[in-house]
Amino acid sequence: MSSMDSKADVTEDGADGVLVVQGATEFAALLCTERACGRRVGLVPTMGALHAGHTSLIERASSECDVVAVTLFVNPLQFNDPADLLRYPRDLDGDLTKCAGSGAQIVFAPPVEEMYPGYPDPPFTIVHVGGPSEGLEGESRPGHFDGVVTVVTKLFSLAGACRAYFGEKDFQQLAVVRRLVADLCLPVEVVGCPTLRDRDGLAMSSRNCRLSPSQRRAALALHRSLEAGRLALADGEADLDVVRGVMRAEMAMEEQVECDYADVVDARTLRRAEVVAGELRLLVAARVGPVRLIDNEGFTAAEAEVAV
Repeated sequence: MSSMDSKADVTEDGADGVLVVQGATEFAALLCTERACGRRVGLVPTMGALHAGHTSLIERASSECDVVAVTLFVNPLQFNDPADLLRYPRDLDGDLTKCAGSGAQIVFAPPVEEMYPGYPDPPFTIVHVGGPSEGLEGESRPGHFDGVVTVVTKLFSLAGACRAYFGEKDFQQLAVVRRLVADLCLPVEVVGCPTLRDRDGLAMSSRNCRLSPSQRRAALALHRSLEAGRLALADGEADLDVVRGVMRAEMAMEEQVECDYADVVDARTLRRAEVVAGELRLLVAARVGPVRLIDNEGFTAAEAEVAV
């Protein structure tokens, strides 16, 4: 029996026995105690508004770790638009139910002042990761990844040695977090998990709930764009600018979709790819009505060779 088991009746404050923690010190102490009992810790950082993509991360962590902690924190530092921050969906009760049903035992749901004392004044310390944070989302949303890696660094510092689970839908974010862990020698194993999609192909996102029915149908153009790019590559197209044009053209067919970028990059470095070689990643971003969505898919040069 772990220390968490023995005091569940005292600290329970959520659905179905999930321990809900708001204090950073308490959260760190809980996980430290779990490790002292020989238990492997899994961490799933989220901004709440959980959907099946998130719960798949929790289930994966639960299958590979002894205790799973989920963080629910809408991080203001990674929003460029204050209105977008205000509109971001929040559903704590629903999130707690999903966490419990997916195998989480601890939920860290701090108020913003707990993570950033003095808020709304910005913190004096901001973490910056170069390399994979440049271009794509980094170019379209200046300062976004500084906000992401600042809060992730804080969460990793509190959680200690653990396995941290991130979805591949935010592929650039995953690459940035891996670079952060490697450069700072953090005791964290970053685990990337496949993108979950609805039956029609739309990548699951907390933002999807803000789409009207017609906008949601239009949003399928992002996935079609990726599939068109993959098909062009598989058919032997070697000019990546042609592939990028194919992807943009697919999105341009939907009047409600405003393309931000459609690119093909080296999957390891996230630098713009010049030739079809090794592991590639096709990435798109677009605004559909009031909602900005991103998506991506992988492609290997071997797939093109097989097609030839």
